Amino acid sequence: MKTEKLDWLSGNPFCTTRFARHVGRRCRVSTLSEVAEELHLDWHAVKDLDKVYMREQLEAAGPAAPQVIGIDEIAVAAGHQYRVVVSDLEQRRAIWFGGEDRSEASLDRFYSWLGPEKSGKIRLAVMDMWKAFRASTRKLGHAPQSQIIYDKFHILRHLGEAMDKVRKREYYRLTGDDRRYVKGKKFVLLSRWDNLTSEKRAALNELFEVNQRLYKAYLLKESFGQLWDYRRPGWARKFFDQWRASLRWQRLPSFEKFAKMVDEHWDGIESFCQAENKVSLGFVEGLNNRIRVLQRRAYGYRDEEYFRLKILTCMLPKL
Repeated sequence: MKTEKLDWLSGNPFCTTRFARHVGRRCRVSTLSEVAEELHLDWHAVKDLDKVYMREQLEAAGPAAPQVIGIDEIAVAAGHQYRVVVSDLEQRRAIWFGGEDRSEASLDRFYSWLGPEKSGKIRLAVMDMWKAFRASTRKLGHAPQSQIIYDKFHILRHLGEAMDKVRKREYYRLTGDDRRYVKGKKFVLLSRWDNLTSEKRAALNELFEVNQRLYKAYLLKESFGQLWDYRRPGWARKFFDQWRASLRWQRLPSFEKFAKMVDEHWDGIESFCQAENKVSLGFVEGLNNRIRVLQRRAYGYRDEEYFRLKILTCMLPKL
């Protein structure tokens, strides 16, 4: 008796590859329930076919061999439950999802999965300022040879928090009708000037006319973004020292705390300012946004293997 492999059959023996791919493509933009209703299929059958499709996507993408990686954590449930996501920033794809939290041991699992030979070829590792990720990356057999770059989006998030503390402090310092200038301005103050409409710019100008401290804080927040444009570490450091010196006498404790944090993590910022290390840092943030969309669409995932496949394939091209 001879068993013949039929290429037009999918991993699910009850349907063709063409149909499985159709279901998988629909599941990229719709919920399982919506696809099941549209195609008159059982919910579990749609999910199984989607898994077949995503595994085929991963096979087509080939094995991971990254030289520039992005490391981040995502919240998977309430109560500070996290998983680690690692991306290949040159191939622009997520390559690993796992761990039990955002600890050093969780990231160790990634390097164990990748293996010492491939880990030894990693040139750059982009991450936030979480000590556990740095400690794991620096271990022998992982990627101690790599240069660590701190993700500018995480750093700017800290700067945004410093800006918001100034706003809150000014709001509670004021009384009566004076508070109306500050009230409702949180997201406008956190936005970049270039991204504001003329109406919102006018509202900010009105605020700045009556509150010099918020005006100075906003100018400092906006000017800090220039740091990422430098291609030589020496010039970047000179700019930062001047920026930090301008905080003197401004009475902005949250900004002073932010400047201290940046100074303590300068090596990971300096690495990005080297011309040869200019990599696109927006992919990690874009991937995080895509993951949040997936979570909202499914109201969370109870099947972690299915969630893992969704993350690893969400930035891959359709089949």
